[in-house]
Amino acid sequence: MSLKLRPHISNISTFVTILEMMKNTSRTFKLIALGLLLLFVSLLVFFMFRKGESQALIVPLTKRWEKTVPFQEIPEGLTSLSAKECGACHQDHYNEWKLSTHANAWTDAQFQAELKKESSPFFCINCHIPLENQQEFIVHGMMDGDIYQPVKSPNFRWDEELQMEGITCAACHVRGNAVVGPTGSKLAPHKTVKDPNHLSESLCLNCHNATAVITPSLACSFETGDEWKVGPYFNEKNCIDCHMEEMERPIVAGYEPRKSRFHGFPGSGIPKHSSLKAHQLNGLAFYPENQSKVYQQGEEVLFSFRVKNENAGHKVPTGDPERFILIEFVLMNEQGGEVVRQTERIGEVWEWYPKAKKVSDNNMKPLEERTYQFKHSGLLSGKYTLKLMVTKHRMDEETAEYNQLGDDYPLFISIYEKDISVQVR
Repeated sequence: MSLKLRPHISNISTFVTILEMMKNTSRTFKLIALGLLLLFVSLLVFFMFRKGESQALIVPLTKRWEKTVPFQEIPEGLTSLSAKECGACHQDHYNEWKLSTHANAWTDAQFQAELKKESSPFFCINCHIPLENQQEFIVHGMMDGDIYQPVKSPNFRWDEELQMEGITCAACHVRGNAVVGPTGSKLAPHKTVKDPNHLSESLCLNCHNATAVITPSLACSFETGDEWKVGPYFNEKNCIDCHMEEMERPIVAGYEPRKSRFHGFPGSGIPKHSSLKAHQLNGLAFYPENQSKVYQQGEEVLFSFRVKNENAGHKVPTGDPERFILIEFVLMNEQGGEVVRQTERIGEVWEWYPKAKKVSDNNMKPLEERTYQFKHSGLLSGKYTLKLMVTKHRMDEETAEYNQLGDDYPLFISIYEKDISVQVR
């Protein structure tokens, strides 16, 4: 249901601004101020309805990605929701998570650059800091349904340190004053409940399957879940089977080993900073085919390279539409000079202005295979080296420069290299 308000609803925004300036005061004051804000809004709405004035609308949040995970209390037995506290006992899990994309979801330079743009709507942060505890403001709705006019109030229970942890342990494992686990162990010093349905692939797809055209020039295109659902592994394997590999180990140091899962959430393997080393999960397999390595002068040099999406249950690449893979054939002469370069690209191409639309998409489907051929003729006699290189890219250099990401932000990693000696007589 929509609430009808007058256009000069800006009075609320003014009051909110005053409260924001006082957010560093005592907890008692914050609670009093929050009560006053709610009373102010209630009275404003009451008198507006009495006057019959009904020009502007506060549209409630309805879509999944518009909402945060509601505020979570600290479970009994813990002193905070911080991943650091979890890591005091669950040391392996914590060390794995620290290198993950999840841990860097908020601090990622690319995301922060996108967030600063005027075109960035309020709900983009909900996948990068999912808990209400992590967010500085609480969004109650949108003026006239406009994503750029959120109706918000200060979150007096905001945990700034928890915000920096991005997709932290509690984002998945804390609900209803308890730690949600796969077994509901009674040995833990904190309250634990068993809920395998909550800890299923549906939790992953809350963010990894966000697709919508928000405005004509703004689109969310994360289709990994849809790709998996129409692929050959649906109902056979899911996100967790591959991205959280099963292993036997102590959950806490000194305890008996039991079934656990890897918490590094491997993906592209491209780190978020040059000082990090990300866990990689490569879906592609590479098969260089045997070809003649000795050619006669004037004969065409031919080399075939078969690529197969052998291991991923979704397309490769997937997720962010700016990702792509390059396959490069570089023929070098005996002196190390480049004779010719041939490049093949796997990925999407988008046109963002004036209207967001996908121009092309040659991402590889699960189990799809392709053969790429290098051809070149007219070589003089001598010895050559054909360098074959495959690289994964987060974005192109032009986009990185536009976002001012700097030299410390890794744009790609190498995932395959091979040198083939070629002789021309």
